Amino acid sequence: MVNVPRLVIAAPASGSGKTTVATGLMAAFAARGLAVSPHKVGPDYIDPGYHSLATGRPGRNLDAYMCGTELIAPLFAHGSAGCDLAVVEGVMGLYDGASGQGELASTAQVAKLLRAPVVLVVDASSQSRSVAALVHGFASWDPEVRIGGVILNKVASDRHEALLRDALDESGLPVLGVLRRAPQVATPSRHLGLVPVAERQGDAVDAVRAMGERVLAGCDLDALMALARSAPALADEAWEPAYAVVERPRPVVAVAGGAAFTFAYAEHAELLTAAGAEVVVFDPLRDEKLPAGTAGLVIGGGFPEMYAPELSANEPLRRAVTELALGGAPVAAECAGLLYLARELDGKPMCGVLDAEARMSERLTLGYRQAVAVSDSPLAVAGTRMRGHEFHRTVLEPGAGTTPAWGMHQPERRVEGYVQRGVHASYLHTHWAATPSVAHRFVEHCRAR
Repeated sequence: MVNVPRLVIAAPASGSGKTTVATGLMAAFAARGLAVSPHKVGPDYIDPGYHSLATGRPGRNLDAYMCGTELIAPLFAHGSAGCDLAVVEGVMGLYDGASGQGELASTAQVAKLLRAPVVLVVDASSQSRSVAALVHGFASWDPEVRIGGVILNKVASDRHEALLRDALDESGLPVLGVLRRAPQVATPSRHLGLVPVAERQGDAVDAVRAMGERVLAGCDLDALMALARSAPALADEAWEPAYAVVERPRPVVAVAGGAAFTFAYAEHAELLTAAGAEVVVFDPLRDEKLPAGTAGLVIGGGFPEMYAPELSANEPLRRAVTELALGGAPVAAECAGLLYLARELDGKPMCGVLDAEARMSERLTLGYRQAVAVSDSPLAVAGTRMRGHEFHRTVLEPGAGTTPAWGMHQPERRVEGYVQRGVHASYLHTHWAATPSVAHRFVEHCRAR
């Protein structure tokens, strides 16, 4: 049984302030000495970095599209084991999910799967009594979603607060917090959202502290904790990476990290370790060699476009990566990793493993995808079906090699990515907890080196 007190922080729409509230709550409760488990609905990599700063624990994603609804509660149980409280930040608006898929991957669906009460963060600017109609609509839309209270954001004055509270008295939902209009906490954004924690370091620590102080001053933490404790026990066994893969001898798998490669799901390294790999993180911006004994390489997502000159200048590491890949070692590259393996990025020489060139684009490519492996690779057998998401503002030409990595089936039919020698490179981000055979197969290929 999973009996961790828990809250889902949701909003009527993006931009309402749920990231500030969720991260601030994590920081405020952690400052009280509680072990707080941080979670994020959906595929986003960046918010969990701030959650991790606030709690001192890995930020974990709960993505019902990529992992399937049956894994949401087990993954939650795995991440929240031993904690006093779990805070789950939602995605977009409460009922927004995968395009054209009904409630799938929405915050509402995840809240129902976790049987967790929802706290609705409402941008109260430019409204008074209408807030009650808005909250009533969200609370009554799906009777299986339990909205336990409201946090009002961007409140202008004491008078404004009184009007809002009077209106919400009629709704029957308690006001659990009021945040006044204030200069936004310094969390700068750019073309793909917030700037990752790894690139801001001290500034990010200050930003998270400020969020915690703001929430502490404006929210009723005791009432929120009482609401979290009202969540019933879940009769789900915790997901365990050791059960998902078979343990064997331990090859070294090098995983790219540092400021240029910040997009990673915590479960990937856990699965590789459970499959018998020794996972060693290296920084392509700083390290001139791959970790000793590297038998396989994982290069995930991030922002190589922001660091193209520095990545290009690290010629010793680029040569080492090229030699490893051309020697047939298993290499799994997603998005940023794909660009790093290309011949060049915005005119700066990269590794040259792939005969392709990458550049920044004005167009944002964003959304869930359904994919099937086109050919055998160290990641998957041809025909393996996986779900993932794309999230980039770059273009690779050509977008697919002679042997593509994936055939896409949503939103349009196309082939994408590269499979050559031991390399599997693609724009597609995937969550391996949904298909743990990926980690097992990758480590087996590393053992065969």
